[in-house]
Amino acid sequence: MTSSSASASAAGPRQPVYSQRVEGLGTVTLTPVDPVADAPLIHSWVTEERARFWGMGGASRELVQEIYEDVDRRTTHHAFLARRDGEPAALFQTYDCAEDRISECYEVQPGDTGVHLLIGPARGASERGFSAGLIGAFLSFVLSDGTTRRIVAEPDARNEKAVARLLRSGFEPGPEVQLPEIDLPEVHLPAKKARLVFFEPGAN
Repeated sequence: MTSSSASASAAGPRQPVYSQRVEGLGTVTLTPVDPVADAPLIHSWVTEERARFWGMGGASRELVQEIYEDVDRRTTHHAFLARRDGEPAALFQTYDCAEDRISECYEVQPGDTGVHLLIGPARGASERGFSAGLIGAFLSFVLSDGTTRRIVAEPDARNEKAVARLLRSGFEPGPEVQLPEIDLPEVHLPAKKARLVFFEPGAN
């Protein structure tokens, strides 16, 4: 995706690559993650009990920074900090399914883009339509690249809440799969049982 060309943090603060006004929610912007500047915030989110399915509960702040530095170097994987009216709201990641471990679990089609989503902790009372509004903006962003034909998500199979949220947002259920372990010098991902879900624009 074109957003991968964001400048390094040394060149100044990173700028949003996407902005959308969502009725009833506000303005949602997506900015490429700055591994150094954003690591403290991301670490505070991923180490909460509510984020246990993200798989980084025991990670140090330094490890979180290293993980997103690795993502930042890639041209096939991208991480974005979503803000709602300027306030951090979610961590959103996209990837080329053909260049990810998910390709070992299903038959990747041309134009498949994978996504990961971690919604940040609520500030105050929960808002009806908040998650749906964010997800709608994220889907619009992914589809705006002009090459994505289908969006693939693979939440932890045990995370029934996340699966249900995606299905309510127009995703169709797919099979349960076993994502293989990745053990490389620059990144380690444990094996994970995941539920594949697919979003095809115009299919619903």
